[in-house]
Amino acid sequence: MQEEKHYINSIYYQFELTAKYCKYLASQLLKKFECILSLEEVVTLDTIATNGEMCQRDLAKIILKDRPSTGRILNSLEQKGYIERVAGTKNNRLVRKIILTEDGKIILSDITLKIKEYLQNIPRAFSAEKIEDMKSLMQGFREILKNEVELNI
Repeated sequence: MQEEKHYINSIYYQFELTAKYCKYLASQLLKKFECILSLEEVVTLDTIATNGEMCQRDLAKIILKDRPSTGRILNSLEQKGYIERVAGTKNNRLVRKIILTEDGKIILSDITLKIKEYLQNIPRAFSAEKIEDMKSLMQGFREILKNEVELNI
């Protein structure tokens, strides 16, 4: 394998640049759909919907945000009525678990449907099989990176 001379030629930079384009597109779509949620709030709602009720610390680890930033996102979502924090336990300790409200489920479903419909109209550069291969490769690469990165969350 050829050694990369510059960072911008590395796979790390290519992933970073692709992720930025995806983030810009998602933010623009939310604005186009006149969504009252930020991209971070949508990702947070979707993460809770996917993983079930969880505490703030576990959520922060999944969305890769520090706890104060995660707390601000959760405060905003709670004020809007899309989540609730309820008493629960984890490892025999009292914690506040985060759950989606019915309004949270409704707005997430609406946003997801709109984004999905929009993305289906973008011309496909890759077959469904290639897309699944890329997702699998990225997940594997991310697992390797997880073992190398120290997270202070």
